[in-house]
Amino acid sequence: MSNAADKLAQYALKSADIMIPKQGVDLYKWAVVACDQYTSEPEYWERADADVGDAPSTLRLIYPEVYLEEEHPQLRIDSINDAMRSYLERGLFTVYPNSFFLVHRTTPLSAIGRWGLLVTLDLEAYDYAKDSKTLIRATEGTILSRIPPRKEIRKNAPLEVPHIMVLINDEKRSVIEPLAAKTDQLRLAYDTPLMAEGGNLKAWVVDGEEDMQAIADAVEAMHQKLDPENPLLFAMGDGNHSLATAKSCWMDIRKTLSEDQWKNHPARYALVELENIFDPGLEFEPIHRVLFGVKAQTFLSEIRKVCSSYATQTVQDLKELHTLINTEDGVQRFGYCDSEGLKVFSLTESKASIAAGTLQLVIDSLLEQKKATVDYIHGESVTAKLGSKAGNCGLILPDVSKATFFDTIIKDSALPRKTFSMGEANEKRYYMEARKIQA
Repeated sequence: MSNAADKLAQYALKSADIMIPKQGVDLYKWAVVACDQYTSEPEYWERADADVGDAPSTLRLIYPEVYLEEEHPQLRIDSINDAMRSYLERGLFTVYPNSFFLVHRTTPLSAIGRWGLLVTLDLEAYDYAKDSKTLIRATEGTILSRIPPRKEIRKNAPLEVPHIMVLINDEKRSVIEPLAAKTDQLRLAYDTPLMAEGGNLKAWVVDGEEDMQAIADAVEAMHQKLDPENPLLFAMGDGNHSLATAKSCWMDIRKTLSEDQWKNHPARYALVELENIFDPGLEFEPIHRVLFGVKAQTFLSEIRKVCSSYATQTVQDLKELHTLINTEDGVQRFGYCDSEGLKVFSLTESKASIAAGTLQLVIDSLLEQKKATVDYIHGESVTAKLGSKAGNCGLILPDVSKATFFDTIIKDSALPRKTFSMGEANEKRYYMEARKIQA
């Protein structure tokens, strides 16, 4: 093992034998969007199926979550495993040994694009428990009931194809950006448009010792700035339950192995895309809430329980509301709308460090008392439209701060579920690369 590999291993990083389809395979049909997107739109997946036809595709290697409640899930799981074995037996893949991939993704909504680095993370350094102090952590609460059905899909799969995106807090832009500046010196792995308005995806092979050492040194410098008692180095962006599933599967496998066997077992690692939270092409959007069947006075009585006091200010439009709730003066604020109009709430001594956390306490209490139901909504205008209907109220969250994101995770352990989204559905990661996970 090289010096760079030794150092990377200290920080839960490892190069991988990355697999992509050989030349001649239509990558437009091969790559499909993350399985947890369009879960209320079976027609999206039906169109994808029609577009792919009989061509090799990651659509045959994943379980779109729109189908999770179907009557005979094992039939689909068996089909996935059969497709993986068939693709391997047919020699469909080119393998890039001991590599990272530098990835660039543009979308119709982001022409500037975002950069990523495809790596494997050591699942021994990951714990999705809320009080975790590991290098790799969940950013939102992990719903344990979501893991078992996903384990059924992964446990016998010979391959993994990742849609997981993991964030690094690299304000100096020292890990990924130096590679992005030298793409003319790297080997191109692929360059393809993506189906269903997914934009374009491009990748270069990173396998030189000098580049590996530079990455290792940059990650080491990031780690040295962390609190040794609470060293958060990698924070989940997308695919939290997929990584939790990989961890759970690994813990099952680990029990069956000797120490020598498990040290280098492929299932100990998970293939993920690292992204710098400070990448200007990475869009962070708050996810808002709408409460249904709730009285204004009931909501106010719950707000009183989660702060020492509050003040409200009536505003004329969403532009004024947006400006006020994103004022950076240390006051926790959120937007509110009902049939009476728009307001901004300002809280004193609230029970959570961000408005999403404070409001989740209110929402959880209302749900427990059966005094409201809730939905999670993208976009301020949609939230305001729904919230303004009689019997409803909309809760509009401030923007998610990239500068304080990691600090919030450390302070609050995890964000409330559905606090933020990294772009729209068609901007989520598309499946492209694969890796063997069976010994």
